[in-house]
Amino acid sequence: MASAHHPDHPALAGGAHPFPHSHLLAISALKPWEMLYLLGEAEKWVDYNRASARTDHRLAGLTQINAFFEPSTRTALSFEIAGKRLGADVVSLGVAGSSVKKGETLLDTALTLGAMRPDVIVIRHGSSGAVQLIAEKLDCPVLNAGDGRHEHPTQALLDALTIRRRKGRIEGLTVAICGDILHSRVARSNFQLLASLGAKVRAVAPPTLMPPFIESLGADPYTDMAAGLEGVDVVMMLRLQTERMAGAFLPSTREYYRFFGLTEARLARAAPDVLVMHPGPMNRGVEIESAIADDIVRSAVTEQVEMGVAVRMACLDVLTRGRRGIEGWTGGAA
Repeated sequence: MASAHHPDHPALAGGAHPFPHSHLLAISALKPWEMLYLLGEAEKWVDYNRASARTDHRLAGLTQINAFFEPSTRTALSFEIAGKRLGADVVSLGVAGSSVKKGETLLDTALTLGAMRPDVIVIRHGSSGAVQLIAEKLDCPVLNAGDGRHEHPTQALLDALTIRRRKGRIEGLTVAICGDILHSRVARSNFQLLASLGAKVRAVAPPTLMPPFIESLGADPYTDMAAGLEGVDVVMMLRLQTERMAGAFLPSTREYYRFFGLTEARLARAAPDVLVMHPGPMNRGVEIESAIADDIVRSAVTEQVEMGVAVRMACLDVLTRGRRGIEGWTGGAA
């Protein structure tokens, strides 16, 4: 499990530092070769995770706090497993047990967490930008596990790893991200990462769920599902985030499925070897037909979950190298 620098990119071959950041807060802050470096590191953990004997405990003696101020099952579990597989002492703080419910300010939360002297903190928060604010007050690495409608960097990385392993590349592929784009931090991170790595990205959504600035994220907007899926290599469905919808974004979920649900008939317009993805949890019969979600040839939904653990192990490893005294890894400016 040596960590040689991957010369996958001319900048790395030219001696650029593969990951000069103290934190992982947003895909928008990363250069293409930094994204590729994290994907290359994650690749090493995939086989490790499939082996029965796991003996690498490089984070032994380090404390990882998972502070989730918004409910999460998959991401929280994934980060917990990732930390434990690396040997860290993982402490999880769920929203129900947090003082934020009692009105504690974001600054107080940051100071409280920092006073416990953790070595790495994973934070999910309902407000966009909250994780960045907390990171500025802490002197340990912070990983953003999703903040409001802003970003979800490890989800975009695990999606990219899944695509690359299934398709052999990202560059040159056409990827349609479909559904509730307006409320989706997953979509925002994915648009930026996939476009940076050379994919053509489409945003497919009803007009009420399409953000006005979509082109600035590197995506072409489509408000017609059939046109948006024409010839695409990858279809990524998004969860309808009804909990973030105040007001009439949709007439009904039945109506939504009628026009924007992923059905066999719609999927037939995509490339014959199309890959179907969903960050989960899925609303079957609303965003996606069950038969498609469960299709082991076309669907990569469970693979995404598996890649999530590998990606999060890679991020925890890379961000804590400075604390572990590994030469050349002081952790530069965030």
